[in-house]
Amino acid sequence: MTKRYTFEQFAAVRQFAPAVAYSPDGTRIAYVDNASGQMNLSVIPSGGGEVLQLTHFTEHAVREFAWSPDGQQIAFFADHDSDERHQIYLIAASGGEPRKLTAADQAQHTSLVWSPDSKTLAYAANDRDPAVVEVILHDVASGETRRPIKPKQRYYPMVWSPDGEHLTLWARMPGMDQNIVLMHMSGDHHIATQHDGNDIRCMPGPWTPDSRSFFMLLDQEQEFLGLARYMLDYNRWVWVKITDHDIEFVKLSQDGRYLIWCENVDGCSALYGRDLYREQDMTLPALPQGVVKAMSLKADGTHLALVFERALEAATLLEIDLKSGAQHTLTQSMLGGIDLADLIEPKLVTFPTFDGRQIPAWLFRPRGAAAGEKHPALLSIHGGPESQERPEYLHLGLYQYLAHRGFVVLCPNIRGSTGYGISYQKLIRRDWGGDELKDIEHAALYLRSLPEVDSARIGVHGRSFGGFATLSAVSRLPQYWACGVDVVGPANLPTFLKATPPFWKSFIKQWCGDPDEDYDFLVSRSPTTYAEHIKCPLLVIQGAKDPRVVQAESAQMVERIRAAGGDVTYYVDERSGHVPTRREDHFLWISKIAAFLEEKLSGKASS
Repeated sequence: MTKRYTFEQFAAVRQFAPAVAYSPDGTRIAYVDNASGQMNLSVIPSGGGEVLQLTHFTEHAVREFAWSPDGQQIAFFADHDSDERHQIYLIAASGGEPRKLTAADQAQHTSLVWSPDSKTLAYAANDRDPAVVEVILHDVASGETRRPIKPKQRYYPMVWSPDGEHLTLWARMPGMDQNIVLMHMSGDHHIATQHDGNDIRCMPGPWTPDSRSFFMLLDQEQEFLGLARYMLDYNRWVWVKITDHDIEFVKLSQDGRYLIWCENVDGCSALYGRDLYREQDMTLPALPQGVVKAMSLKADGTHLALVFERALEAATLLEIDLKSGAQHTLTQSMLGGIDLADLIEPKLVTFPTFDGRQIPAWLFRPRGAAAGEKHPALLSIHGGPESQERPEYLHLGLYQYLAHRGFVVLCPNIRGSTGYGISYQKLIRRDWGGDELKDIEHAALYLRSLPEVDSARIGVHGRSFGGFATLSAVSRLPQYWACGVDVVGPANLPTFLKATPPFWKSFIKQWCGDPDEDYDFLVSRSPTTYAEHIKCPLLVIQGAKDPRVVQAESAQMVERIRAAGGDVTYYVDERSGHVPTRREDHFLWISKIAAFLEEKLSGKASS
């Protein structure tokens, strides 16, 4: 008999940031988690052992980090109350007080890369112009900085060549285009991914030991991100691997022998590798249904460290012996005493939409339902919009909790989602509130077609773009929903776009639309325009410090709903931004969602 668990048990999890890295000598693994109640940096021995927590922030959240090549220091960046104004710090790998390197507190500093001699730290910053992201080279001993190139776009340093002569940059071009720029330390630079015509996606990867080539991901003239190798001597690149799904990570052993990468196969991560010395593919261990969030290869190529998450289990730190295939979990993330055998493995399904496309989705069905019994259902729409719903333990286990309480949960990848080719991904651009809303309607029809679903008890939920989609659904398709939950979702597209961060301005026109030139069109696609049509109860959650979707977005939507006599519950978290980083704040957000859905869809109080 399945046990009964409380929401607190499902939500009692340790969360990890998507960042993990071996020390240069391979003896330690650094990572970021919230075991302390906030996202902090810690180190654990390879193979497991006593954890050393390096930072002890309560109001700041560590986001990403980088080991110095000599293994003595770790650079990291952190922001305050999720305001996304990241500052860079330096801390000894053995512990101690972190030293703040940056002084422009209103700017963003990201993308940390060490020089091979551990003397210089490269990073990206918009400290001189909020709309322009520059590369800065920072001497960690003297504090002196220099800017090697005059920025034309947004440049982010990525990987330094082993000889110290070159640095690869990821460039966000005007619009949605991307490029890889090869920069010499003299400041000379050129585009390695020169192309004409369609926009491309790309990302630089590791250098070979001789510093004459580097690997990269790109989708030039392809639907999916493939693996390529750029050769400096010929100023050209060649394909290493192309396939019918995206390659997401690529790592290379220090001697240049073992090339390891990860592929996104229908939302699930799979590991692949090649022995470059023997020119043979490697047989790597199979992963259970889940997602690699971050990956690091030990310098000698023998072990792989992963932040790995499953629908059945919150993210954990996993170490894999690539020779034996042994997988060792280094941390425990499920802290609520839940037997994983009692959880639901979602099923990958598809349903047809209005234009004949098949929409992929993850379906959670409650276990042990009686024949003929009708259940409430939730349609959950991911953010992005150019992102992907994958088999993860999302929202502190909200999907698992609802399935445990008798809900059917459907998580679709509507048009605009990543992982299904760039053509599918581009369908959302300049069409927010358009054809994807028809996909959402067909998702509702699919739920109605399931024999176990009570058509009168279907709710819709989403955060960020998913919040916008939720507001669009309840205001423009009101006949389908018994309730809705909007979390930090845009409500009025012209005001949303005008309030976006300055460094977004170069691409918002191609992404969503121009708030002035496309004003009438954007108003016609805005949920605020249709607020009076909302018939169901709505919960709206907002972080007061959100720099992406400012509080004015939710406030004006709530005001219009109330003016029309609608039923809306509005919660503003005064100390959080787009995503709460304090554990207690995140718990409060999700507990309010769980309680609201249970009350409105099942008539029961949350456990």
